[in-house]
Amino acid sequence: MSDFLRWVSTLNPWLEILVIVGVFLLVVLLILFFIEIAPRPGRVYTFIRLAACVAFPALFLWFLQSYQWAIAAAAVLGLVFFFIDKRAKGGEGSLFQLFGFMTPAILLLVVGLIIPTIQTWFQAFMNSRGTAFVGFDNFEWIFSQPQNVRVILNTIVWVLVAPIVSTIAGLAYAYFIDKTRGERIYKILVFMPMAISFVGASIIWRFMYTARPADTDQIGFLNQVIVWFGGQPVNFLAVEPWNTLFLIVVLIWIQTGFAMVILSAAIKGVPAEQLEAAELDGTNGWQKFINVIVPGIRPALIVVLTTISIASLKVFDIVRTMTAGANNTSVIANEMYTQFRSFEAGRSAAFAVILFLLVMPIVIYNAVQLKKQREAR
Repeated sequence: MSDFLRWVSTLNPWLEILVIVGVFLLVVLLILFFIEIAPRPGRVYTFIRLAACVAFPALFLWFLQSYQWAIAAAAVLGLVFFFIDKRAKGGEGSLFQLFGFMTPAILLLVVGLIIPTIQTWFQAFMNSRGTAFVGFDNFEWIFSQPQNVRVILNTIVWVLVAPIVSTIAGLAYAYFIDKTRGERIYKILVFMPMAISFVGASIIWRFMYTARPADTDQIGFLNQVIVWFGGQPVNFLAVEPWNTLFLIVVLIWIQTGFAMVILSAAIKGVPAEQLEAAELDGTNGWQKFINVIVPGIRPALIVVLTTISIASLKVFDIVRTMTAGANNTSVIANEMYTQFRSFEAGRSAAFAVILFLLVMPIVIYNAVQLKKQREAR
């Protein structure tokens, strides 16, 4: 693969375009092959599937310059898959077609997720150079240093504050703006921060928090307001421990629009019969909201809370852009990057493992809830 990319880079720009377009067309033809040719009956198509099962995995590994034994093993496994496909319940060619569509996604998961995860777990128990096994020394270093404990506590603060506040704010917007005059305009204004990258939002809020000496003009909006009211400029990003909360405000500002859109759609999906029955029972607006609306949108609330919680756990851009972890504002993802930049691969991997362990309960809970919803339907 590296040789192919290196070869492409040496070509004339116009030839590079032709090669890239050619590869794209080859992928399209491959997809059409799986759609049109794979499921067809007949001896000719059977031989085509046999050739594809044996040749495709072998040629793929050969293109990646793999070992000869791996290429041979891939060809043998392809042959085994061909005989399994011939006896599939869905008929000859059904498994071939299914795996043809699944293979790209599986390869991306294996190369981009599974292999790096396994490597990270191994690296977490190795020294900084990855040459010696050190056991739990990297984790012991993390939990024995007060600064590292502060990093983990900061991450927990993020995951406790940001999802709850974002969801409450988004729910309030969704409920009170629903069916009001100018609803579309209000929702667009609230959702606009979602169109801004984390880095862009961080730069915007860094200017908002910027503080200059009292005898000079302020360029930070918040400090300019404070000066107008006769106060002294405040360096928001250096005031501990509140600086972490000031960083969390940026994520809340971004994610509130996401929460509002999801919850607004869920509220519109609450059956009108339930709302009418609640009104006939004489409930007020608050009782209708608590006893009818909230239970009716519980699945959407779970999705919003878990999604923002995961985003809060792995937040990196905001912290790195605004403070780089200074003044005790660092979080696990930022510290993982910092240790890696300091050539401490083992400690960086240990932070990554801790982050993985913190994210997994949320992911599992979300998967369980989605399964229950499907079963209820």
